[in-house]
Amino acid sequence: MVRCRFFKFGCCGKRFFLLIQTIPLFRTFTLIMKRQILVLVLLLSFLYSCDQKDFKKESGQIESFAEMVKAGVKPLALGPPMTSAELDLFMPEVERISEKYGIEFYREDSLVETDLFPASSVEGKEVVLFFKGNTLKAYQDLKQELAKDSLSASRKRDLSRRFGRLLGYPTDRINDLLAENSAFRDLEDFGIQGLEVRWFYRDLAKAKDFYQTTLGLELVEETENTAKFRIAGDSFLTLQSLAGSGYSGNEPKSVALAFLTDQLENWYAHLQEQKVTIKYPLKQNPGGPHDGFVAVDPEGYLLEFETFFQHPENEVLMPELSELQAKSTRHGEKLQFTGSVIWLYYKDMLPAELFVEESLGLTKSADQGWAKVYKFSKNGYLGLVDGLRGMNTYSPEKLVEINIDLENRGPWENYLKANSTDSTRQGNTFKDAGGYVFRF
Repeated sequence: MVRCRFFKFGCCGKRFFLLIQTIPLFRTFTLIMKRQILVLVLLLSFLYSCDQKDFKKESGQIESFAEMVKAGVKPLALGPPMTSAELDLFMPEVERISEKYGIEFYREDSLVETDLFPASSVEGKEVVLFFKGNTLKAYQDLKQELAKDSLSASRKRDLSRRFGRLLGYPTDRINDLLAENSAFRDLEDFGIQGLEVRWFYRDLAKAKDFYQTTLGLELVEETENTAKFRIAGDSFLTLQSLAGSGYSGNEPKSVALAFLTDQLENWYAHLQEQKVTIKYPLKQNPGGPHDGFVAVDPEGYLLEFETFFQHPENEVLMPELSELQAKSTRHGEKLQFTGSVIWLYYKDMLPAELFVEESLGLTKSADQGWAKVYKFSKNGYLGLVDGLRGMNTYSPEKLVEINIDLENRGPWENYLKANSTDSTRQGNTFKDAGGYVFRF
């Protein structure tokens, strides 16, 4: 008599029954059949799971990207990397979302290789590009450039930045990606701890008395040829004697220093009382982005006393300033400073901005159109000014230097040795796009 036993296998909602013959003659045959059926079950389970993949995560991702492309926030967006089989199944969703947001898509089987992403992330996979207008042409032009033989490291980095901008990434995000996937570093990676402007004087004693007595700044360090004053926090002004400095004193200054304060009227009255030369009187503009006036120090350096207000220009700057603690001068709490802006003057603004954002890694805090303000340290800001429109003009030579308090000076110097293209650069210094000397 033949007896049967049934075994239930749950897979893809199907039931499989194996009939095991108890007759010894069929045991070998039955064992083979059991193995074949098990393999078939596993194969069907795999195919069923692939066919039923819902792509919820991927759909949510490209829907958010599609919305940004439609709004113009991202010129180009990348779908998640997928195998060709997965993408075949996903394409109806790509078409649905593209139609919903009124954008176009392109199936790319060999994404450009840049320094922004590791090549392994898309190896053997495809991506979908989402775009509007002529953005696909811009991407394809970039791809042709990257395909050229013998690309230098710097050229590939420039093209990588171009791809990052196509993707709508801000410069600081591009810098972060380059640092993750290449040898690139910016100044911020080495620990900026403070900012100091250095000015040069024929009569150092008179200049020192002006800043210590008239303005009431704290003298924190002094040598025979220098006097260093704290403006507020990690923002400093150093005065240096022209003797032995390497400067003649005839160079254009091409610099101004803004003292940030909420006590403009008090400062204006104080400086008038002290008979300090006023170049531009106090200007108050209700509803404007800032108020201020400009004074002149004993040897002609321009001092701007400035208050910023909530305004579209200052939407990033104001929250930063609100976190700063005011520092009283020797004249008391009615005459305080919270920080400073070092204004530098340029013939061409775009290279200056790119240098500050890409090489130094600074982020823009205020945009006045012809003047840009960047946060350098907690209390210190760097301002870039169009030399045709500011209080000063651009000059190849200038009687000013900028000093940076850097946590890791040695590694930054080593990085510059390996990467700087400036053949005139001296140790522990570099120059920006306008020829200003930065020491660290």
